[in-house]
Amino acid sequence: MMIKEIKLVLLLPLIIGATGCVSLGVEPWQRDLLAKDEMSLNGSGVDSALDDHIYFSKEASSGGKGFSGGGCGCN
Repeated sequence: MMIKEIKLVLLLPLIIGATGCVSLGVEPWQRDLLAKDEMSLNGSGVDSALDDHIYFSKEASSGGKGFSGGGCGCN
């Protein structure tokens, strides 16, 4: 009797874990909400360009992504 209980205790989390991720993904009726501008990761093109400039100018190894200079961010 004890072995069956141990098997059940070990099998139960496996079953729960396997069925817990069954419905991942975006349903068709949710896509219109996710396509709105306020749901984008980069809300503003200017903010995105400024973030890119700061990131690549601080890298200092290559100047990055077409920006000249490197290191101080003043170019």
